[in-house]
Amino acid sequence: MRERLFAAAERVVERDGAGALTSRSVTTEAGCAKGLLHAHFAGFDEFVAELCLDRFARTAEKARALDGLAGRGTVAGNLDAVVLALFDSGGPAVSGLVMGRPAASLRVREALAGGAPGFAAIEESVAGYLEAERALGRVPAALDTAAAALALVGTSHHLLMTTWPDSPDPRPRVRRLLTALLGA
Repeated sequence: MRERLFAAAERVVERDGAGALTSRSVTTEAGCAKGLLHAHFAGFDEFVAELCLDRFARTAEKARALDGLAGRGTVAGNLDAVVLALFDSGGPAVSGLVMGRPAASLRVREALAGGAPGFAAIEESVAGYLEAERALGRVPAALDTAAAALALVGTSHHLLMTTWPDSPDPRPRVRRLLTALLGA
């Protein structure tokens, strides 16, 4: 049921903008009883925070899977799939929604400080992947993998926090950064 509510929230945000997101719009979109959201979450702020944390965790899981991709596909393509996952499913709008709700923002910060997967986990996985690719000779030997991971994840974080639903697509900027970092 959580995923059904999360998916409904993403559809509302993508279609109508973050301002249209309410517990009623979520349950209506999900086709369920109006009180169901509050049966699963302590309140709407908790729902918004958990949606954001869930999406961070999904992206961190994709980043952890990079280890198995070393030597396969293209380095840029493998990284592109992970980093751009942050922008899928209304990522910028969901992040903006969290930033605009102090209680949700606090809940996300506390969860990340408590070890919930977020940008730090993604950065660590990207750095490890780049090290493996460097060992295989698929990225420049002089590449500072930790700095490249920080640049890629930090830029993605910046774009996620400053991109609004009607802004230009951030994906081309991320791809240009990948090209500059990898020297391809």
